[in-house]
Amino acid sequence: MMRLELVKRPQRSALFSALSPFIAFALTIVAGAVLFALLGVNPLTAFNIYFIEPISQVWQLHELAIKAAPLILIAVGLSVCYKANIWNIGAEGQFILGGIAGSMIPVLFPQFEGPLVLPLMLLLGMVGGAACAAIPALLKTRFGTNEILTSLMLVYVAQLFLDWLVRGPWRDPQGHGFPQTIQFNDSAVLPELMPDAGRANWGFVFALIAAVLVWILMSRMLKGFEVRVLGSSPRAGRFAGFGLNRMVFFAFLLSGALAGLAGISEVSGAIGQLQPVISPGYGFTAIIVAFLGRLNPLGIVAAGLVLALTYLGGEAVQSALGISDKVARVFQGMLLFFVLGCDTLIHYRIRLVGLALSKPEGAAKLEATPKLKEAR
Repeated sequence: MMRLELVKRPQRSALFSALSPFIAFALTIVAGAVLFALLGVNPLTAFNIYFIEPISQVWQLHELAIKAAPLILIAVGLSVCYKANIWNIGAEGQFILGGIAGSMIPVLFPQFEGPLVLPLMLLLGMVGGAACAAIPALLKTRFGTNEILTSLMLVYVAQLFLDWLVRGPWRDPQGHGFPQTIQFNDSAVLPELMPDAGRANWGFVFALIAAVLVWILMSRMLKGFEVRVLGSSPRAGRFAGFGLNRMVFFAFLLSGALAGLAGISEVSGAIGQLQPVISPGYGFTAIIVAFLGRLNPLGIVAAGLVLALTYLGGEAVQSALGISDKVARVFQGMLLFFVLGCDTLIHYRIRLVGLALSKPEGAAKLEATPKLKEAR
């Protein structure tokens, strides 16, 4: 029998490691061209609508910033988890619960206005996201539960909880029965950066600040060194006196807080109220952003802009060419597939291995007997 196995390369190519995201993007373009051709659309026309037209005007650049802000914020937090070899897959739920927690002030206390409202909302959003992330962290450290499953299942809890709130106790009594909360007052709305040019708000600034701060943390501070050591070799980390359980909580809480900040920034900035769906899947797309940015916070900024463009491009081809809006998801999925595929082939090589069929124990003894006699 023959089988394939991955063998770790003794040395990986620094050049190909740096070029991996670009190779993955090029392969995605090729696969996308085939996809559009199969749909009966000229690939050049489709790519022009998908990648060029959505950023051809100033107001469209503002829309790009609005889409990129939550992706960057969430992915920056996820990069810390993944560097520590902690697999937080539930950022979507942390995003939603951050939006819910931060919305408590304008929904439950609409008469409360003033300069303190927005900072309190942002703080509550971070607390809500961190609280959601603390659950899989606690289950992992206390009971050894797989964090992939627990964090992912909490996404559905958060989605259903949001749906129940906006259809039940938080529904706007003057909203003609629509499942949504009241509109936030002016004090609870995230200000726009340049109102005369477009809708981009301070959420994008928060994303850039978070990327810079986490980059400093990971590259210049002891805590970042601790994250990298425990992620690459937990045994070496224990010898160095680093606590694995403390690192699990640190990574989860930081990731959840940034996802929660992204959630309340989206609700108070781009939407202005809670509704049944506040995310088109930012928490899952941010996983692609994190790996496309090589788990580097500064690289994640560029990757977030690229993935934000796929959202805008998907909407553009849907309206211009009548193609399903699922095309954007297909592009994102192909991009993640090629990123992971390129990284795998850079770190490992594929080897074809033949498996010898084992002989029965009695036959092996009979073959061994003459050899023993000859040896004597």
